[in-house]
Amino acid sequence: MPPSLRPLLFRRLLSASTPSPAPAPVPRPTDPALLLRLCTILYQHQQAPDDKLRRRLSALPLPTAPADLRELFLQASARFPLSWRPVHRLLEHLSALHHGASDGSGGGAFPHSPATAARLLDVLAKSGNIDLLHSTLFSLPRTLLSAAALRAAVRGLAPSREVGKVAAIVTLFPECHRARILTFVTDVACSEPCRLPDVAEKVIKRAEHRHGVSRTARCDDLLVVAYCRAGALADACRVWNGMERRGLEPGAAAYQEIVVTMFKNNRAADAMTVFDGMRRSGVRDGGGGCCRAVVSWLCKDGKVWGAYMVFAEMVKIGVEVDGEVLGDLVYGLMARRRIREGYRVFHGVREKEIALYHGLMKGLLRIKRAGEATEVLREMIARGCEPNMHTYIMLLQGHLGKRGRKGRDPLVNFESIFVGGLVKAGRTLEATKFVERTMWGGVNVPRFDYNKFLYYFSNEEGALMFEEVGKRLREVGQIDLADILSTYGERMTTRDRRRRAMNGLLESVQDVC
Repeated sequence: MPPSLRPLLFRRLLSASTPSPAPAPVPRPTDPALLLRLCTILYQHQQAPDDKLRRRLSALPLPTAPADLRELFLQASARFPLSWRPVHRLLEHLSALHHGASDGSGGGAFPHSPATAARLLDVLAKSGNIDLLHSTLFSLPRTLLSAAALRAAVRGLAPSREVGKVAAIVTLFPECHRARILTFVTDVACSEPCRLPDVAEKVIKRAEHRHGVSRTARCDDLLVVAYCRAGALADACRVWNGMERRGLEPGAAAYQEIVVTMFKNNRAADAMTVFDGMRRSGVRDGGGGCCRAVVSWLCKDGKVWGAYMVFAEMVKIGVEVDGEVLGDLVYGLMARRRIREGYRVFHGVREKEIALYHGLMKGLLRIKRAGEATEVLREMIARGCEPNMHTYIMLLQGHLGKRGRKGRDPLVNFESIFVGGLVKAGRTLEATKFVERTMWGGVNVPRFDYNKFLYYFSNEEGALMFEEVGKRLREVGQIDLADILSTYGERMTTRDRRRRAMNGLLESVQDVC
C-alpha cells in the first residue's frame, strides 16, 4: 500500500469504529380520520368516568412510538386551545399507553418534548386552571422549560395575581441563571397581553426577599416603560427614583418613554430635565428615538429653537434624520408663522417622504392656508408620492372644519354631499346622530367623522359619486375641495381594483417562472 493512503485508511477505520449518533426519528403524519374520531371522543366524553373514556380511547388505533405520540398530542391539543379537560385526559391516556408499550425503562410519564410541554402549559393558562398549571409547571423537568413554556406559564399566573407562584419560577433554575429568568418573567408580565407592571413589581420584591435574587437594571427599565404606557407616571417616577438610590442606570428605552409621558402630561420642563440628564450620563440613544420624541413635542409646543438645538445634536452624533423629524420641524416653523424658514427646510430635502408633506400641510392648515395645503397635495402627487387616508382627512378638515361648513350653493353643500352621502350609503343612524348634535349645538359638539364617510365610499360606486361631486364643486368655484374629492375617487376608491390587478400580475409572473 502506498504510504500516502495509510492515513486515509486509518481515519476510515477510526470513523467506522465509533458509531455516530442516530438521528431523531421523524414522526409519521397523523391520520385525519383518526384525529377527528379522537377529538370527538374527547369532547363528548370529557366529563365521563375514567373507565368509559379509557374504553373508548382503547378502541382507537393510536400510535405507540414517542415521536408519533408527541405529534398526535400537538395536533389534538390544537383543537382545544381554551379547554384543559380534554387535553389533560388525553395526556393521562397517552401516558398509560406509553407505559404499557415500554419495556419497563420508560416509566409511566408521557414522553414530553419542549414543544409539547409549552403547548400543555399554554392550554392550561388560557383555560384558567391555575392550580393545575402551577403543579404541572413544577412537575416538568427543567430541560423541558423553554422560553415558550415559561411565557405561557407567566401569562396564565400573572393575570390571576399569583405573585408567590410567579416568583417561585426562578427557583426552578440554578442560582447563576435566576437573575436572567427574573428579567424574562418581568418582561412577559409587563408586555402584551398581560400589561401588569404592578404584579411584575411585586414579583421582583418577592424574589428579592424570599429567594435572594437581585433585580437588574433591565427589570426596572421594563417597569418604567410599562407604568408610563399605562399612564401611571407617579409609579414610573417612583421606580425611577429607586433606580437612582440603588445606583442602577436607566436605559434608552426608559428615558424615551418617561420623556414622552411627561410631555403628554404637560410637564415639558421636567421632560427636558430628564433628557438633559440622559445626555450628561452618556446613555446612548441607539435608534435616536428619544431625540425624535423631544423634537416632535417641542415643535408641537411651539419651542422651535429648542427643537433646532436637539436636531443639530442629532446630526452631530450621527443619528439618522428621517422624514418624521423633518416634518415635525417644518410644522413647528409653520405654526409659528415662520413660513419662509419652513419652506427652506422643506425644499432643502431631496428625497421627500410622506411625513414631510404631512408636516407642511398640517402647518399650512394651522395658519388657515388651506389653498396652499391643496397645492402641496398636487405637488405630492406629481412627484410620485402616494397619499393615504390621513392626507385626505386632514385636508377635508382644513377646508370644511371638524363640524362641516356650509357653502354658498345649497345644491353643493356640506349637508347635501356628506350627510346626504351617509344616507345614500345606508348609514342613516350616523346621519341622524350628526343632525341631532347639530340641532343641539349648545349642548353637544357636532363633529363629523370623515374617516367613516370615506370608508363607506371606498368602492366602485364611490368612484362615480366623487367624480360627479367634483364636477359640481368646480361649477360653483370650489376648485380645491373638488380636486381633493376627485383625487380620492381616482386613487383610493379603486384600490381594490388595483389590488386585484396586482394579484393577477403576481400570479402571471409566478406562472411564467
